[in-house]
Amino acid sequence: MLHHISFGVSNIERAAAFYDAAFAPLGYVRVWDDLNPGDPDQAVGYGPPGGGDKFAIKLRGDAASPPGLGFHLAFSAPSQEAVVLFHDAALAHGGTDNGPPGLRPHYAPDYFAAFVVDPDGYHIEVVARDAG
Repeated sequence: MLHHISFGVSNIERAAAFYDAAFAPLGYVRVWDDLNPGDPDQAVGYGPPGGGDKFAIKLRGDAASPPGLGFHLAFSAPSQEAVVLFHDAALAHGGTDNGPPGLRPHYAPDYFAAFVVDPDGYHIEVVARDAG
């Protein structure tokens, strides 16, 4: 149903470093960027290699703010190991733990997920199902 989504961020370099590292274990890469220091419209797009962006970050400075309570964005992971690696990379690059990697049987018996808050306060989940 969704074609793509973007987040407004307060610091494009910090956010790009976070998402570059956190997305690597998931197989998502930077598919384009428009980074010109001093330009207020800087942005970076992420997606599968060779594809278009499915997720973008856009510089919005002090106006950037995450949605309110109840909002989170979940990304697919190819394996449970990728979920763990995402979580580790996210925490190492300025994210905050919001639920360590593990099975969440109250969602489904095979629901393996981790939860972080990115440096701008966005709630991110990564989930692998039926993947060891």
